[in-house]
Amino acid sequence: MKRIFGTITLIILIISLNTAIAQPLADIQFEKMDHNFGKIKEEAGLANINFKFTNTGKIPLIIHAVEASCGCTTPEWSKEPILPGKTGFIKVSYNPEQRPGVFTKSITVNANVPKSPYVLTITGEVIPKKMSDLDIYPVDLGNIRLTSGEFSFVKIKDNEIKTDTLRLYNPGTLPVTIQYKIIPPYISIKTIPAVIQPKSKGVFLITFDASKKPSYGYVTNRIYLAYNGQGKYDYSIKVSAIIEEDFSKLTSSELADGPKIEYNSRTFDFGEIPEGKKADYTFKIMNKGKKALIIRNVTASCDCTAGQPVSNTIQPGGETEMKISFDSRGKVGMQNKIITVISNDPAHATTILRVTGTVKR
Repeated sequence: MKRIFGTITLIILIISLNTAIAQPLADIQFEKMDHNFGKIKEEAGLANINFKFTNTGKIPLIIHAVEASCGCTTPEWSKEPILPGKTGFIKVSYNPEQRPGVFTKSITVNANVPKSPYVLTITGEVIPKKMSDLDIYPVDLGNIRLTSGEFSFVKIKDNEIKTDTLRLYNPGTLPVTIQYKIIPPYISIKTIPAVIQPKSKGVFLITFDASKKPSYGYVTNRIYLAYNGQGKYDYSIKVSAIIEEDFSKLTSSELADGPKIEYNSRTFDFGEIPEGKKADYTFKIMNKGKKALIIRNVTASCDCTAGQPVSNTIQPGGETEMKISFDSRGKVGMQNKIITVISNDPAHATTILRVTGTVKR
């Protein structure tokens, strides 16, 4: 009896398998699945290719979705069902603007076929366009153009004097002289040459004397510009620096016995919050060193983020709290705010804390 039952079961399985095999399906056959654009010019605009395919199956073929691996690649495709024996297309457009160099991008195709998904590939090399003076100097300040609207000295010691340049260009037809307004005593600036001739280049020579700035941390100033003695200071450039204490004269033992700053965390991720809600977090600042830790300065990259430590002096082995509040009003999308902490820790005079997350409208 068991043998008969086993035979019947086997027959049923064979019949089911044959039925499944015999079930009509759609299938897709591409003329090609990869394309090399070769060398394309950055300024030439979109590069396009049509990947043509045929439904070699028995029922209508449906393309459910086509997804590109990069926002620089845009796909379009046949939206209507493709009947057996008929053809369809997947058009892929690649935008080379501001993307010089070799590229490889993939396009994933999902359809009602057994082997789905399929992956198409485009490759090529973007030849960068020749930079004009307007490209090299993108910041428009009326009579002149700059490579950047701001200049940062990055880190500078509290007894240090740094000088650097910011490049400028006169795109006009008349000579330009530049006058300056609201310059703090620790910053000096002059134009070289003093008169910028038409279609000519020059520089701002900027000097930052940190010894004249009696504070630590992130410092920013705006210098306002007027042209040809007109007295209209309608344009400005931003000059910034992070002032740190100079520890270069400390001995190795003094460095080893100094304060040591540590945190319970250097990142606060508030996840997702609705616009208008505040997100709060308390950083713990600890002193793992042998001398008192002094918090010189705390600054945030955005007015929407605020916080100061309960105490600016932390004894060896002690700690303090710093409550940070992020105000999401007017801030939609992904957020990445920076809090800069300046201390007297010789090894970590500047530390960066981050507040991250997403604000939903």
